[in-house]
Amino acid sequence: MNKKEYLDLISEIARHDALYYDECNPEITDFAYDELVKKAKEIEQIHPEWKPSDSPLEKIGESPSPGFKTVKHRYPMLSLANTYSEEELDDFTKRMQKLLEREHVDFFAELKMDGVAISVRYEKGKFVQALTRGNGKEGDDVTINISQLANLPLQLKEPKTVELRGEVYLPIEIFQELNKEKEENGQEVWANPRNAAAGSIKLLDKSEVKRRKLHIVFYDIVEIEDEEIKRQSSISSILTRIGLPTFDQQDTARCKNPKEVLEFAEKIEKKRPFYPFQIDGIVIKLDTLEERGFLGTTGKTPRWAVAYKFAPEQAITTINDITVQVGRTGILTPVAELEPTLLAGSTISRATLHNQDEIDRKDIRIHDTVWIEKGGDVIPKVAGVDFTKRDSHSKAWKMPSFCPSCQSPVVRLESEVAFRCLNSYLCPAQSLRRITFFVAKGAMDIDHLGEKIVEKLLGAKIISSISDIYKITSSDLEKLEGFKEKSIHNLLDSIERSKNVPLARFIFALGIKYVGAGGSEILANHFKNIENIKKATKEELLELEGIGPKMAESIVEFFSKSRHVQEIEELLSLGVEPKAPEEIKSGHPFFQKIFVLTGTLEKYPRAEAAALIKQRGGKVASSVSKETDYLLAGSEAGSKLKKAESLGIKVLSEEEFDSML
Repeated sequence: MNKKEYLDLISEIARHDALYYDECNPEITDFAYDELVKKAKEIEQIHPEWKPSDSPLEKIGESPSPGFKTVKHRYPMLSLANTYSEEELDDFTKRMQKLLEREHVDFFAELKMDGVAISVRYEKGKFVQALTRGNGKEGDDVTINISQLANLPLQLKEPKTVELRGEVYLPIEIFQELNKEKEENGQEVWANPRNAAAGSIKLLDKSEVKRRKLHIVFYDIVEIEDEEIKRQSSISSILTRIGLPTFDQQDTARCKNPKEVLEFAEKIEKKRPFYPFQIDGIVIKLDTLEERGFLGTTGKTPRWAVAYKFAPEQAITTINDITVQVGRTGILTPVAELEPTLLAGSTISRATLHNQDEIDRKDIRIHDTVWIEKGGDVIPKVAGVDFTKRDSHSKAWKMPSFCPSCQSPVVRLESEVAFRCLNSYLCPAQSLRRITFFVAKGAMDIDHLGEKIVEKLLGAKIISSISDIYKITSSDLEKLEGFKEKSIHNLLDSIERSKNVPLARFIFALGIKYVGAGGSEILANHFKNIENIKKATKEELLELEGIGPKMAESIVEFFSKSRHVQEIEELLSLGVEPKAPEEIKSGHPFFQKIFVLTGTLEKYPRAEAAALIKQRGGKVASSVSKETDYLLAGSEAGSKLKKAESLGIKVLSEEEFDSML
C-alpha cells in the first residue's frame, strides 16, 4: 500500500467515526470497522512517518454537540480494545500473566452493554452531573436529559459523593415500539437500540427523552467518599447498597484463569437472545485495582481490560422479489421477499428494506445474494450484498410512481425519507391498516376481528371506516363465508364490550401521529374526556410533562380536521363511551409499586392489566430488575419469570392480581 492509499484509509476511518459517534447512523459493523483500524495500525508500524498528527486512531468518541456545554472530565474516559476470537481473548489473558510475572491472575468479567457510555456524579447523595464520553478528556453535559431516565435515582440511599461509569441503553421492547412509530410517521428508523439511545440523549427536548424510556446500568466507581475499593468484584455490592442499578450477580464472574473467562463468555452468548436489552459481548478486566495502576494505559485504551465481542448471527439467502407494503398513514415500505432461510432459531422469508435511500445506499437488487441478520438481534434486515455472486439476472428496484393499492400518485414530502400515498380515506390498504390498528389489543381490543376478517368486511363493503364497525349486524355477517351462529355472536359481543374501553386506549386507537400508549395515558389522566382534548391548545398541551412540541402540534392538527371530528362524533353517537380514568388512591396495594407483565393472561389483555395498575397508582416496567415489586405472570411465561424467581420478587397469578384489585 502506498502513502495515498493509507491516507485514504485514514479518511475512511474518520468518516465512519463521524457516522457512529456524531450521527448515530453507522454504515458498517463494529467488526468491519475494527478490521480497517487493524489494517491502518499494521501500515503505521512499517511507515510511522506517514501517520498524520490528527489521526482518528488516537481519538476517542464524538465531537462536541451543538446545544450542549462541554465539560472536562475529572478522570479520563477511555475506550476498550476489541477482540473477536477465542485466540485473541487467550492472548489478552496470557499477556496479563506475562506483564504481572505470575501464572495466577484474577479477572472479572461482565456484560458488554451495547449502549452509550456515560459519566455520572452524585454529591452528598444528590445527582448533580452527567457527561458523555466525548473525546475522553471532555464530554457534553447531558445532566438534564439523563435526569429523565426511567431507572435513575436522583437521590442515593447514602449521602455520599461518588463518580461512576455506566451505560445508557434502550430496552428492546421499547426500541421496537419507537421504530414502528417512526416508520408509520415517515421517519427513518434506527438500525439498532444503541443508535436509538445515542440519538436520544442528545435531544434538546427533555420531555421527548423521558418519553423514550431510556435506562441506565452502572458498572464502575472511579471515586467514592470515605471508602477504599480494592477489587472490581466488590463494586456491584456497593452500587446496590447505595441504590444504583447494576448487573445481576449471575451476569458477572470472578475468573481465576483464561479457561474460566471462556466458559463465562460461552454461558453469556447462550443467554444473549433472552436478555430484554442488547449486549454485544463481555468485558474482561483485571480484578485487582492496584495492578491496573501498575499496567496503565496505551494510547486511548487501558492495558488491563478488553472487550470480547460476539459476532452477529448471519445467514446467506437470495432476494426473490421486492414488494411494497402500504401502512395506515400511507407510508410505502419496500420489503425483500427472501428464499426462506433459518436464522437465530426462526425461518426468515421477509425482511424490511425500510426505504428507497437504504436500497440505493446498499445497492440492493432483485435476485441478489445477500447476508441477513437480526438488527439489534431483533428485526430481520438485509445487512449487505455479496457482489461476487451478482449476475446478469439481478434487477435494480425503484419505488413505484403509483400506490399498489389504490393507484393514486406516490409523493415524497421534503421533510420525510419515505414515499407516501396521500389518498388517505379511499386507499384500501390504508383503510385496512387503520381499522386493524383501531381494533387491535392495546387499542379497542375487539376479539375475533383480525386483519383477515377486516379485509373480508371491507371487500364486502360492509364497512369502510372505523365507525362502521359499530353498525355491523347479524345479517351482514351471515353473508360472509365462514361465519356461523357462534362466531357471529362472539364478534358482535366483543364489539359491544369495546364500547367502554378506558379513555387512554380510545385515544391510542385513533392513531394520532406521535401519540403512543404513554402519550394517550397522559392525555386521558389530565383531560378526563375526549371533548376536553379536542379543545386543547398547543400551549395547554405543552404544559403537560411528557408532551413535546411535535406531539402537541400533531394533536392540535388531528382535531382541526373535520373528518376526524365527525368520525369521533359518529363513534360516540353509536354508543362508544370511553371510561374516564379513576382517581389514584394512595391507600391501594398497587400505589407506587412497580409491576412487570409476562406470559399470556386469560382474563385481561396485557394493555388492560397495565391500565388497571396505573389507575391505582402503580407503575409498569418492561423488564425485571431489583426495583420490581411484582411480576404478573400468565401462561407460557419465559425468562422474566426465571429472573423474578432468582431475585426473590413476588410472582402474582391472575387470581391473586384480581383479589388485590
